[in-house]
Amino acid sequence: MKRNINLFVCGGLLLAAALCTALYHLWDESRASDSAETAVRQIEEQIAPPEPVFPEPEEEAAEPVSVSPSPLPQGEEMPILELDGNQYIGTLELTSKGITLPVMSEWSYPKLKLSPCRFSGSIYQDDLIVAGHNYSSHFACLKDLEAGDEVVFTDTEGRAFSYEVSAQQLLGPMELEELEAGDWDLTLFTCTIGGKQRVCVRCERVEE
Repeated sequence: MKRNINLFVCGGLLLAAALCTALYHLWDESRASDSAETAVRQIEEQIAPPEPVFPEPEEEAAEPVSVSPSPLPQGEEMPILELDGNQYIGTLELTSKGITLPVMSEWSYPKLKLSPCRFSGSIYQDDLIVAGHNYSSHFACLKDLEAGDEVVFTDTEGRAFSYEVSAQQLLGPMELEELEAGDWDLTLFTCTIGGKQRVCVRCERVEE
């Protein structure tokens, strides 16, 4: 009888622990989602274009001037925007999923709980790698991206860079050389549930 009571108590404690874990995970995801939405809104407010100024009409219409696209600023560091003590290099839009996320300039495990982070590289050097947590509001959807899906990165000065998903890979958690290998313009990655593998999405820049 006593043994049965002990088993019943242990079972109850295990169920309570599982419930607490699930509730914490839901709270953690909700906090991450709210933090990302706030950061995106603040970044977009900072880089919003100025109101257009309309000149007075002239008697004769001027000849149209062709403007070449600005060259990629190869020698520049990515500009950083500081918000609430965190530094951001821009926003990342996963168009097919309707998700826009901020991207912090440097990664750490605490920062990944708030926002995707630059793991290495630069958008200007065509070698940016972005890490994100496997939250439903962050990078959990990477496994569902398909070839041809659009990804847009916008830096903190409002310059937008368009990409297409080209490939998807599964890597081990220690395969850092493989993560950084290849001539990919943009790589997004997250860990699978349990952390046994990494989902890597490889993207190529679309020339405007």
